[in-house]
Amino acid sequence: MSVDIDIAGLPLERIRFCPSPLAELGAMLHALAEPGHHPGLHGWATATATALDADLADRLTEADFLWRSTRSDLLLPAVPRATLAEELDDLDRVDDEDFTSAAFEITCSSAYEKGWPSPLVDERQRARVLELSAARGPRQATFVARMLEDPGTLRAWLRRLFEDCERAFFNDNWQRVRVQLAADARQKGDLLRRKGLAAALGAVSPAVSLDEGGTRIVVDKLTSGRTRAGQEHGVVFVPTAFGWPHLFAVHRPGWKPVVQYPVAAAELPRPTALHLVQQRMEALSHPVRMRLCRTLSRGPHTTGELAAAYDLTPPEVSRHISVLKKAGLLNTRRRGRYVLHQLDLTTVARLGSDFLETVLR
Repeated sequence: MSVDIDIAGLPLERIRFCPSPLAELGAMLHALAEPGHHPGLHGWATATATALDADLADRLTEADFLWRSTRSDLLLPAVPRATLAEELDDLDRVDDEDFTSAAFEITCSSAYEKGWPSPLVDERQRARVLELSAARGPRQATFVARMLEDPGTLRAWLRRLFEDCERAFFNDNWQRVRVQLAADARQKGDLLRRKGLAAALGAVSPAVSLDEGGTRIVVDKLTSGRTRAGQEHGVVFVPTAFGWPHLFAVHRPGWKPVVQYPVAAAELPRPTALHLVQQRMEALSHPVRMRLCRTLSRGPHTTGELAAAYDLTPPEVSRHISVLKKAGLLNTRRRGRYVLHQLDLTTVARLGSDFLETVLR
């Protein structure tokens, strides 16, 4: 599974790396709404939320479906600007039908890739949007009904909300990170010019690559989608200091492709390929291998020791050990004529603390 961006015939100069104030505000709002996604930002999120004016905090809760579960495409501009005001001006120029469709594309639509007509003009879509918003609670239902009734007023309300966020917390944080984001964008752009697109994409994230034919950018995600880069805007890559571990890819029909990626930091682990995560989960799902992991988490053991401990034959243990090794879950070393295996606790911890706590219990 992946999001594929068709770039056949696209000149390299149409592939840009550029920071976006609005995209970074969206990342901050998501981190405030879902601090569990961002353990490294827990202190920041707690301090920022505590300092918010009660009225602003209440309004953020009213609109948080735009950034809580995932990020609305409205918050990922295809043409990044230098200031938040400029990007909000661009957002004001989006017509009501496109704006409303994009606002509801995640939480009130079941087919992002299909590009359903706007609920402002399509009665079936309007009924579906109202139905799905009602299932998400009265606050979202009220917000959706207000936007369908008077989109202009709600859009002005949203702009004031973003401007209040800028004064309350965004501006100070943006001034702190914008130099880092601009430097990262310049570095990726230089890499694109000197070594080509494949190298630049590899520097963005191990989860982003160029296909063998050089005609598609492939974003490794647990979803499927396709889009095409137009000659006018091409593809824009937007770095974020507040987004890890998320990697967003705009691929909605009719919208310009945008990829927002977290800037590299020494303390952040590198993302793991989707197929390898699946392989590791499958390897750990077998009850015998779970039992072996319990022993291997406590120290190195030979195949013979494991066979004796669990009343298995050495070939049976070897087969299970082979599966765990292929999934990258074991460290193996030789001591004389013995081969010792040990569980890689760092790798297992990245899959989930519940499993790690279970085998260490």
